[in-house]
Amino acid sequence: MDYVSALVPPVVMAAFFIGLVRVIVKTQGGAAKAKEDAAVDAALARAQGGPKGSGGPASTDA
Repeated sequence: MDYVSALVPPVVMAAFFIGLVRVIVKTQGGAAKAKEDAAVDAALARAQGGPKGSGGPASTDA
């Protein structure tokens, strides 16, 4: 019976992982997709643009 107790945790974790992946896939898109995409685009634009004229470490000449 040791093999049963050794196999139960991985099987349970695999089942939960499969369920999680299914939920993630099913919730992609939908009514809020455009709003989520716009939020991501805005965050990427802020991250790529960065602060203007801050004089941070990237603009120092060493």
